[in-house]
Amino acid sequence: LSKVKRIVSWWKMDRLQAANHILVVDDDTIFRTRLVRAFHDRAIQADGESSARAAEVALRATPFTHAVFDLRLEDLSGIELINTALTINPTLQIIVLTGYGSIATALEAVKRGATNYLTKPADIESILAALGLTHGESSSMTPSDTPTLEEVEWNHIQRVLVDVGGNVTHAAKQLGIPRRSLQRKLAKIPGRIN
Repeated sequence: LSKVKRIVSWWKMDRLQAANHILVVDDDTIFRTRLVRAFHDRAIQADGESSARAAEVALRATPFTHAVFDLRLEDLSGIELINTALTINPTLQIIVLTGYGSIATALEAVKRGATNYLTKPADIESILAALGLTHGESSSMTPSDTPTLEEVEWNHIQRVLVDVGGNVTHAAKQLGIPRRSLQRKLAKIPGRIN
């Protein structure tokens, strides 16, 4: 009986995955190619694009059900791409990947219509969970481990920058630090050795 249940469960999951078509938009060729291949290995249709312009063309040509957007693309930000994508396909489920640890900008993406976000590097299982394609559950948007002091500071700075529209001078004034000090902080990404 348990073997029959497993076969039925596998069959349902296989049908669920076959009904989905995912668009991966990332300018990192290696990451994009690996992610598309990982979806294919799980019997999920997936296509990859390297730019927002190419993604827009693909979105108009194909009825994607899900999308994975990198937050920082060369021609347009992933946040701006969310608006375009949802205008073309209002039912598209979008997750945003950010490699810069900026929770504030990821939250801005969620405000604009993304269903979830993940920080890079993200594995295929985390991405599937965030897309809601593993056993009907989606992952929590809350990071599992406690951020470092540098990450908290970085996120606060990013939140202030979002609030002032990216103006470094206004952000420095709001943070109560010299503009040059803020520029030095922005040049460092938390968790990286400089």
